Amino acid sequence: MSKSRAGEAYELIAANIQGVIRGKPEVVRLAIAALFAEGHLLIEDVPGLGKTTLARCLARSIGGSWSRIQFTPDLLPGDITGVTVYHQKDERFAFHPGGVFSNIVVADEINRGTPKTQSALLEVMAERRVTVDAVGHEVPRPFLVIATQNPIEMEGTYRLPEAQLDRFLMRISVGYPDLQSEVMVIMGDCAGVSADELPAVVDIPMLLDAIAEVRAGHLDQAVCEYAARLAAATREHSAVRFGASPRGSIALVRAAQAIAATGSRQFVTPDDIKEVAVPVLAHRLVLTAEAEINQRGPADIVAEVLAAVPAPAMNHAGR
Repeated sequence: MSKSRAGEAYELIAANIQGVIRGKPEVVRLAIAALFAEGHLLIEDVPGLGKTTLARCLARSIGGSWSRIQFTPDLLPGDITGVTVYHQKDERFAFHPGGVFSNIVVADEINRGTPKTQSALLEVMAERRVTVDAVGHEVPRPFLVIATQNPIEMEGTYRLPEAQLDRFLMRISVGYPDLQSEVMVIMGDCAGVSADELPAVVDIPMLLDAIAEVRAGHLDQAVCEYAARLAAATREHSAVRFGASPRGSIALVRAAQAIAATGSRQFVTPDDIKEVAVPVLAHRLVLTAEAEINQRGPADIVAEVLAAVPAPAMNHAGR
């Protein structure tokens, strides 16, 4: 099978990132799929596993603009969205763009920002525009927020509200590397291999072509019904207070389209839906107090839903 535009772009970006992020091909694939779906990505894991490095590697692999916003308790909403400033010399007001006016925005340690500051991202993540002083400003396309957070540290952090979490297409974890991969990471770091050394391997026109190809991928009605049934099953689960909304089922299909495109496929299969179900749905679930006491996590619930909802039978062409 010949490579599609998206498949070619995926291989270029994946090879570039894996020169720094060792032994995590599936994590890299999901991160690139979020980029192709033009959906935002939350990377959540304990310190030292390469969350920020992965975000920077992805940003540097693209030939567009990128910015990094280090979230701290004293960060202001205007630092993110921008502010209107009066220029006395010209006797006029002018808009000064904030950190979100880039193709890729790395929001590092997002849960260290106050709720007021976090909320500055709500509009731009949903609508790709910023409103300052009642004036709308479009951000460049493609536009992707890659946020990182440490789930185990509570001091000086502010939990992301459900409305904010729902803006992220996927939430992924990097995880600990195996021994051989860790050795390669150590040797690479000592040799000076880092995200700062990565070249851009895909330009914006090629990336936009890949995004358009993802959106144009064939979607069988049975696949869409399967995604909707999975989302509905999370709402009906006894351990869930609030399940995935229709935005969650849409995200499930968009992410599956991107996963299919990374393999140069123009159609989505139920297996693509299954592959992205946990990273797309788990962070959208609010569990009951009983489930949390029994230490049942959202990923466990999604796994149960996948086991309970039968997948449609489809042929090799996705029909």
